[in-house]
Amino acid sequence: MNLRVMIVDDEPPARDKLRMLLKDSDNVTVLGECGDGLSALRAIRERSPDLVFLDVQMPGLDGFGVLEAMTGERMPSVVFVTAFDQYALKAFEVHALDYLLKPFDRERFQRTLERARAEIARSALASRELTAVSGRASGPPDPRLMALIESLRADGRLADRVVVRDGGRVAFLRPEEIDWVEAAGNYVSIQCGRENHLLRETMKGMEARLNTQQFLRIHRSLIVNLDRVRRLASTPHGEYVVTLEGGKNFQSGRGYAPRLRERVKQMRTPEPAPVQAQAQST
Repeated sequence: MNLRVMIVDDEPPARDKLRMLLKDSDNVTVLGECGDGLSALRAIRERSPDLVFLDVQMPGLDGFGVLEAMTGERMPSVVFVTAFDQYALKAFEVHALDYLLKPFDRERFQRTLERARAEIARSALASRELTAVSGRASGPPDPRLMALIESLRADGRLADRVVVRDGGRVAFLRPEEIDWVEAAGNYVSIQCGRENHLLRETMKGMEARLNTQQFLRIHRSLIVNLDRVRRLASTPHGEYVVTLEGGKNFQSGRGYAPRLRERVKQMRTPEPAPVQAQAQST
């Protein structure tokens, strides 16, 4: 099986070493090299490699950020390349993901490459079997990569940014810039002032990304930034009308009202006065 490989590392000597080792390996085609995460994102999407040697520590968008930005898309197999990041090593080992610890030698590289080749062959076979049975060309993303991303979010490694793509542009959103998040089919719509961004993510996934002290899910299809809340009003049915900065009104879901009520108490805000008419809901 011929492997189609990409190299992503911000250090030219590291790219040179990987290119040399891959050149000496049988049945390998190097599709290209990237020195930063943004160009890697574009190249991976355009060229669809089988395997990526992905540096973890890169300025701007690091290796974890590349994976986060590709959530919901077809991901290639990944071998992480890192230098003495003990947190990263533990994460890779927990999720059975392979890595190369700099500096590595030829023997270690070859073992890693052969493991990756075997894993890709197994995945290709499983994909062909899935196509024969269901007619779908591919299965879900590698659950180990998805589990790694979720664990990084839970531990706060990815909590300081939300990476979204807008055509060929990649935007880094700080959580404090977000006004609200709304479900939009297979996507979520993220409102930041006058700007709106679509991200292929679930509401549950967005809830996990955002700090629960700052953000609250008030409806199955809506998360709001509590810092943007300017007024609350209870309805006769036990729900709440939430008014944000700028006058935007949302109505909470009945099942989410107790959570909102408890948050109101934590914020030491007086219980809202009842209203007779319900505001516009989304």
